[in-house]
Amino acid sequence: MWIAVKNLHIALVLISVSGFALRGVLMLLQSQLMQRGWMRRLPHIVDTLLLASGISLAWHSQQYPFVNSWWLTAKMLALVAYIGFGMLALNYGRNRVIRGLAFMIAGACAAYMIITAVSRNPLVFA
Repeated sequence: MWIAVKNLHIALVLISVSGFALRGVLMLLQSQLMQRGWMRRLPHIVDTLLLASGISLAWHSQQYPFVNSWWLTAKMLALVAYIGFGMLALNYGRNRVIRGLAFMIAGACAAYMIITAVSRNPLVFA
């Protein structure tokens, strides 16, 4: 069961990050696809499933952020930054320069989360 949830989590990470990258490119190109209903709803479904699978993995492995797992704590903090910069990039940035910069920072946060998860080391760049 744990392996199935882990594989689902990895697949959802790939779908979520790929979808964010696609939406970021469409945003920078000012594509009308960004206004489609499915383009606005699908990321929420994927990210909810991703979060649920992550919580399940943490529960079953008994590794909890802010309690006994520093790498998971760092990943959760990076997730908050990723969400904030992603919102700025896709919705709330005042112009394309700010949105583009926020998009790159959100991408760096996503890369950090993936590297941290694989290495289980919060100081991956040290």
